Amino acid sequence: MKRVLVTGGAGFIGSHLCERLLNEGNEVICLDNFFTGSKQNIVHLLTNPYFEIVRHDVCTPYFAEIDQIYNLACPASPIHYQYNGIKTIKTSVMGTLNMLGLAKRVKATMLQASTSEVYGDPIIHPQVESYWGNVNCIGERSCYDEGKRCAETLCVNYHNQNGVKTKLIRIFNTYGPKMHPDDGRVVSNFIVQALQNKDITVAGDGSQTRSFQYIDDLINAMIKMMNETEDSFWGPVNIGNPGEFTILSLAKKIIEMTGSKSKIIYIPLPSDDPMQRKPDISLAKEKLHWQPEIKLEDGLRKTIAYFEEFLKNSCKIR
Repeated sequence: MKRVLVTGGAGFIGSHLCERLLNEGNEVICLDNFFTGSKQNIVHLLTNPYFEIVRHDVCTPYFAEIDQIYNLACPASPIHYQYNGIKTIKTSVMGTLNMLGLAKRVKATMLQASTSEVYGDPIIHPQVESYWGNVNCIGERSCYDEGKRCAETLCVNYHNQNGVKTKLIRIFNTYGPKMHPDDGRVVSNFIVQALQNKDITVAGDGSQTRSFQYIDDLINAMIKMMNETEDSFWGPVNIGNPGEFTILSLAKKIIEMTGSKSKIIYIPLPSDDPMQRKPDISLAKEKLHWQPEIKLEDGLRKTIAYFEEFLKNSCKIR
């Protein structure tokens, strides 16, 4: 049994990770300020005696005796991270500093959840870990992009200077149950709109591409990376599904799978929105012996079922 701290543990990814870690016999501390996280995501875990929830903001130091830290705390959708850009930067930078300080003090291993957004609007396709990125440092998305880039730098320096065991992963678009219905990301947006027979809002002409990774595949990779014993390999490593789809094709697929009467309408493309996004996962295959297993349609089917139940219960509450 390991004692594991998960920051952002009540969020979409964090809640799935907490559940998996508990199922594998670990003791888990879920740290969250509930800005975007939800107690509903973790309420079913409260009966487990090895699960603990702490309401806390990572921008303030936190102390505990732990073996591992998964640092996931940070709003990840444009709607949420642009709501308070200064807070987003502080969470990425000060929050990561605080967690690295904790890892140094108790000699814990820390996995930093970075993002494909460090590549910005890439001019290399697919994106490899050696690519430095094409980020607008004063753009609308920079609070998140540059915050995460700085967090990576902090991890590298704590590793090199202080010997802290850090692991860096760059997460590409991930979807699945427990996504926030109003987070503005295309999968949740399109599914909720389709289930309500509302117009599906496609940004630009829909020709921009994304890769979509189901949550279970991501959790598998995160745990593999955390437990990787090769000292010389600590990242960064791309974690995503190399399948590439246009946003328009995703909208059409969701309409088909839900049997929706929704129509597709087009809205202006957001500022600095990447036109192509696809991970090269050669490194993950080689070092972690990992690759995604869940196909898009299978993952969408599970996610649609989740949102159908979510919307049904929301109507009952009203």
